[in-house]
Amino acid sequence: MSDIVFTRESGWIPNVIREAGELKLTLGAGADSNHEPRTFTFSIGDAHLAVIREDLARHLLLWSAVLPLCDAAGTGDGLDENAAAALLDPILLSAPADVDALFRRIRWDKGRLIAHGADIGLLERGQVCAAMRAATETSDNGRAQEYHAARRRAGRGVVLGPLDAAILRFTGQYLHGATIPGRTPDAVDPDLLPEVMRVIATAEGACAGMRIGLDPRRGKRATDKSDWDRMETTVDAAVRRAHPGLVDDAVRTVSFLMCSEATDRSRSTPLEAAGERTDSDSDEGARRSPLSFTDDKGVEKKWLPDGPRTATAEFWEFVGDRSAGDNDVFTIEDEKRGEGIQLHFYADSIARVTTEREGEGGSDPEYRVEYSLVDGIRGYRTLVSAFVRGGCAALDRHGSWTADPAELERARRRRDGG
Repeated sequence: MSDIVFTRESGWIPNVIREAGELKLTLGAGADSNHEPRTFTFSIGDAHLAVIREDLARHLLLWSAVLPLCDAAGTGDGLDENAAAALLDPILLSAPADVDALFRRIRWDKGRLIAHGADIGLLERGQVCAAMRAATETSDNGRAQEYHAARRRAGRGVVLGPLDAAILRFTGQYLHGATIPGRTPDAVDPDLLPEVMRVIATAEGACAGMRIGLDPRRGKRATDKSDWDRMETTVDAAVRRAHPGLVDDAVRTVSFLMCSEATDRSRSTPLEAAGERTDSDSDEGARRSPLSFTDDKGVEKKWLPDGPRTATAEFWEFVGDRSAGDNDVFTIEDEKRGEGIQLHFYADSIARVTTEREGEGGSDPEYRVEYSLVDGIRGYRTLVSAFVRGGCAALDRHGSWTADPAELERARRRRDGG
């Protein structure tokens, strides 16, 4: 059974408790193997309690020095209580110069002190006691996050100007470059916001009319990498040309914003309304025969001409639902016409199959099989749409077809520079 002897309003700062008649400092830090918070305690004396009560700065300095010991305990080991107790007198009872000297020798959590208002410049010069004169009981974790973000950029040799920083704040990537960007004008200094919006307008104008299509080969929500790269390159070039003073981080976050927004539009737009169809299937509604879609696992889906959706939309949804690393061959068959196409996503190729002679008297039918290389998901979309509209004959003008698999491989090596 324990009783709380002293606590500050901020519940995260270590408390003092009395347990079995003994004073102890208790703090939460880290997590166990089940991701539950861990609590650590170690014994203190009456003199230590008196300083903790009266001196917020020393209390926070002690916390900062103990946190690395908690980290060292990991998910299951106990706190090194002797090491923790060895910090008490030097931090709580020593002269400021001695405390400063101690902090030059030990590990300590600088971010914790920065979050509680410590003067960053003095901390970095090793004057921890002087730095803590500005300390507050309430914490601002965003301040510590900004400090660490600046340190990471400095490690890469990046120095942000005011407009660079404002752009990163606008996109929400000032703290974490991997965060999905958005538009947060309230995070920007009002004096800088018009300049930020001019940069954004430059990017929007550069990619107007461009889109990032979906790539069902990699799942229902995957996007076309070539479309992404094309938009990114276009926006980067336009922003660098119009605003040459921006650092790379600022330019990249703007192009990331444009690409992310284009991706969101594609994911939220039905295939039929997203411009997924090409000119070659603009009169797809004229098709009168049903189609059969199959994958490499033998799963089949039928499309009927009187259905509510186009054949291309149904097929690509089927691919998005079924495509996987071990399921990357898909077929569209028109049994009535006796023809079909087989898409080999793993090889960036396609085969068109035409029935030359139906089987009679128990004999097997004869087929003509021709192959062609395919240039990415756009190429596949064009070929699928053309087949849906006009069958194998409509594929003649799309690609270079050969009946010789060896010639296909030679063409692949020539394309890949091998």
